[in-house]
Amino acid sequence: MTPTLKIALLTYSTKPRGSVIHTLELANALSALGHQVCVYALDKDSSGFDWDLACECCLIAARPAADAIDLLIHQRIQEFMEALQSGRRYDLYHAQDCIGANALIQLRQAQSGFGPIVRTVHHIEGFSSPYLQQCQEKSIRLPDLCLCVSDRWQQVLAQDYGIHAPKVLNGIDLRRFSPQPSGQEALIRQRYGITTRPTFLTVGGIEPRKNSVALLQAFAQVRQQLPTAQLIVAGGATLFDYQPYRQQFFQLAEQLSIVLGESLLLPGVIPQADLPALYRSADVFVFPSTREGWGLVVLEAIACGLPVITSNQGPFTEFLSPHQAALVNPKDAGAIAKAMLRLVNPYVADFLVSSSQRILRQYTWQRSAQMHLDAYAKIMTLPAQFQT
Repeated sequence: MTPTLKIALLTYSTKPRGSVIHTLELANALSALGHQVCVYALDKDSSGFDWDLACECCLIAARPAADAIDLLIHQRIQEFMEALQSGRRYDLYHAQDCIGANALIQLRQAQSGFGPIVRTVHHIEGFSSPYLQQCQEKSIRLPDLCLCVSDRWQQVLAQDYGIHAPKVLNGIDLRRFSPQPSGQEALIRQRYGITTRPTFLTVGGIEPRKNSVALLQAFAQVRQQLPTAQLIVAGGATLFDYQPYRQQFFQLAEQLSIVLGESLLLPGVIPQADLPALYRSADVFVFPSTREGWGLVVLEAIACGLPVITSNQGPFTEFLSPHQAALVNPKDAGAIAKAMLRLVNPYVADFLVSSSQRILRQYTWQRSAQMHLDAYAKIMTLPAQFQT
């Protein structure tokens, strides 16, 4: 039986990105199993989490920083370090990203009896900055243990780094995300300007790896046959500035006569209370991402009863078959558009929804927490590690 552990979980933001939600759900699940968890999070606007957290939380003021991304990341690492130097110690420190992992590594280099350190590698970026690339390399090579959430990144870590990273699951809270209407759907459609149909939804904002430009190109093709269609691009809180890519996106929208606020809706970060009803207010979920750790929003959409279009590559093909989602070449806007048109057919949509519902019971945060504890137990047996 795993002893009660004191665990620090680190995440780079309080805004709902995939790794942040993973952190919060894992924290709640570990707490439910009797462990003492504290979530450390960088809080840029002092708003905290829009989340019911069942454990302790330490919000770290993320102060205004220089525009240069290297200086920004350096400052964020220092802010984590300052918060963790309070003298409080944990049995285990677990970072969900490069920033938290670098802070922990530097602290251990400066302090004796610190550790062990775990890093979950959700995905690996190709940074042009030597400093960022070095930070990423350190965050993967120097922790005591790396975890990952998909076969795809497990294979990358093995092939490129020689690291065996145990795989842990994402989960889905079926009490929050379900196809059952809450009665808020009409209000949500009004709140976010959803006035016509069909409605295509994606979550994750406008950025290169979300393949936003290709999605916009596909949507323009769809509108040639379905002129009343609307595309909602929700979310978008991110550490990096993708302004050149965003500018390309908006210039393309103007060229294609896709009017912001009418056929194209950009509501920004969605409050957690609104998110399930927003999924249910759409007709099709479109997520042609080119690089994901796993794609938690895909599971949320499926749980809310939406047919899904996503990329025909890992990690999506690890948990979805062509009978459960429309799997498309993300580089082919025409293929994305064809799938969007196909899934507005209720017979096709109903078949995919019925088939995809079968996977949901496999993914629970309780199961994920137990997989984490199994991995923690192995590393806690290493010599010379801090013991309470």
